[in-house]
Formats: sequence, structure tokens, C-alpha cells
Amino acid sequence: MLYYLFDYLEQFSFPGARMFGYVSFRALMAVILSLLISAIFGEYFINLLKKKQITETQRDASIDPFNTKKIGVPTMGGVIIIVAILVPCLLLGKLHNVYMILMLITTVWLGTLGFLDDYIKVFRKDKEGLHGKFKIIGQVGLGLIVGLTLYLSPNAVIRENVEFQKDGQIVNVVHKPQDEKSTKTTIPFFKNNNLDYADFVGFMGEHAKTAGWIVFVLVTIFVVTAVSNGANMNDGMDGMTAGNSAIIGATLGILAYVSSHIEFASYLNIMYIPGSEELVIFICAFIGAMIGFLWYNAFPAQVFMGDTGSLTIGGIIAVFAIIIHKELLIPILCGVFLVENLSVILQIRYAKSGTKKGLKRRVFKRAPIHDHFRTTMAQLDPSCTYLFTKPNSVFHESKITVRFWIITILLAAITIITLKIR
Repeated sequence: MLYYLFDYLEQFSFPGARMFGYVSFRALMAVILSLLISAIFGEYFINLLKKKQITETQRDASIDPFNTKKIGVPTMGGVIIIVAILVPCLLLGKLHNVYMILMLITTVWLGTLGFLDDYIKVFRKDKEGLHGKFKIIGQVGLGLIVGLTLYLSPNAVIRENVEFQKDGQIVNVVHKPQDEKSTKTTIPFFKNNNLDYADFVGFMGEHAKTAGWIVFVLVTIFVVTAVSNGANMNDGMDGMTAGNSAIIGATLGILAYVSSHIEFASYLNIMYIPGSEELVIFICAFIGAMIGFLWYNAFPAQVFMGDTGSLTIGGIIAVFAIIIHKELLIPILCGVFLVENLSVILQIRYAKSGTKKGLKRRVFKRAPIHDHFRTTMAQLDPSCTYLFTKPNSVFHESKITVRFWIITILLAAITIITLKIR
């Protein structure tokens, strides 16, 4: 809203009004504002949660050999994150931008889904929360909205990069003069790294382009569901998800900025996405919200984000990557989320296969995998066999959290390097 106000005031040469026309200024303002909102509003909200006794009641104290007391810590702190994202975006963003609209819808949609899950856990004392099928329906629904919007909106377009070569050497990279609808995405580490989903259904001839959009929508649904659940699995230690997500958000912000700048896009030989500069405003608000939330969520946590925060964070990361056509970089960038998801899937599948044979067995000491590193040998079931019991020593959750951050920083660096290494 402030963007439109100062855009109007610029007509009257109002001092400083032009500043709101610069993406860099609005992005920095978004970081500062979201950080202040999450830090200042967070304190009042945490006190409110304590007053209303909206606190954690389901944490398994036996899993922590250091006996960290977490029962009674306020939960549903994801509301702090959501407010800290929405307010700066509404004030500083271009609200007619299709990408900004999609990100705001994603935030509210998954925030509501996570809130319902937390509400059932806290107020109805049901530790299972919202039934899994309803979560999946909500995530699939969001995937459909995002995929179909990118298909139907005339403003969701790209300009494909075109190489000019001489004697086998690239001498220039330009972008096509016209905008176009496209189902293309970026493949990391390949020289001509644009993959068209329509190529998978090329056998359909003249219908391949339409079928390509169907494939794109299905990929969108899968990515939204997978990353949202991955972030949810990662939320098990103080500061873990917030710290990892801030790092991932900073990386996505870099990718969005270079994709929105035609000169940088040409230099890096990537597709140019007109209008995606507004995503920089959103992701800066996201980063500020994560850092501000860490003020209270770092060990020992004064508040937990709950599913209200973790489901929303995962969905934001997924939709953002899809919009800038970098969803195939997610397995690298969100490698921690991927491993957390896989550890749970492997644990469940392996346990079920053993049950059918009358055996009691597990892959890890505990899953998700971050719990594996803080589980002592004494806590293991002697009647159960385990594939992995190393390390024998256990780590404090603050050490595990920081090491997961370090791994995410490394994966973020590799993700950015893919822009040049092909």
C-alpha cells in the first residue's frame, strides 16, 4: 500500500517518494520491518500464549538425554512468522503482481492448514492433530492453484535465453524479444540447462504443449507437498527449521534477483522472468521473519512454531522455487529437508517389512534423522535390531542444530554455483 501511495506522491515531487520505486530499497525495508515485527510482536504474542495456556503438551521428554524441559513452552508461534511476512509485503509490495499474489495466498493457505492442525492438538488434546488426508488435500489444492495460475495468467511469462556461438564458443547470450508462456525449468550442472516438461509428452504431437502444462501442474503439486512435509519433519529442535529456512530463503532471493534482471540473466545464461523482482520483496520479508523468530526460538526455545509455521515455511519455499523455474534445484538446496523426509519413509517401510516377517527392526535409532543423533544406546529397544547405531555418543540439540545449519549453508553455496558450473 505504501508503494502505491508514494508512487502517487511522486507526481508531486514529494521528497523521497522515488525511493519506493527501487527494488533494493523496498527489499531492505522489508527485511528490517519483518525482523522488527517478529521480534517486537513476538514478545507480546508469546505472553498471550502463556496467558491462554496455549503450550506444548506432547513433547516426548524421554528422547532427550539432556532432559531439556519443553513441556509448557508456548506453541503456534508460526503466527508470528506469518504476520511478520504479510505486513511488510502488503505495505511495500506491488499487490497487483501475480507472483506476489501467489506467495501471499500460499502463506495464508498453508498457515490456516497448519493452524487447524495445531488447534486440534492443543485445544482438543489430540496429539495426531489434523488427519493426514486433510493435510494432503490442502497441499494438493494449493499445488493446483499455483500450477493453474501460472498456466492461465497472461502475466506469468518468461523470456528464454538464446546463445550465439562462433567456432564452438559462446560469444553472446540474449533473450527473445517477446514474452512467452513456458513449461521450461532449469536443470543444474547442464550446459543447455532448460528442460521443457512438454518434451516428456512429445509423442502427443500438437497436444504436447497442453499436456506439458498438465505435467507441470502435477510436478507443482508434488513439490509443494514434499517440501512442506519436509520442513514439518525438520521442525524438532530449537532453531532448526527457522535457521535452515533463513539460509534457503537468502539463496532463493539471489536466484530471484538475477532472474528478474535481464542483464544478469543474460550474463548467467538463465531465463529472464519479468515481474519476478517482487519476489525479492517477499523473500526478504521471509528472511527477516525467520531471523526475528530465532530471537525467541533459539535454544532454549521460548516458543515453538508448530505446524502453523513449519507447513507454511515449506510451502513458501516450494512455490517460490516453482515460480522462478528452479524447482529441480530443491533436492540440492533443501537437502536437509529431503533427508529428513527420506529417513522417516525408510524407517516406516523397513519397520513394516519386518513386522510382516515377525521381526522388530529399524533403520535408525530414531527418525526423523536429527533425533538419531541425540538418542543414547540405553534408550534403544533391546528386542529390536538397528541398521545404524553410530555415533555411539550423543550430541546436544544445539550442536545438532548448528551443524545442520552448516550443511544447509554448504548446500546453498552449491546451489548458487550451479549458475556457473555446467
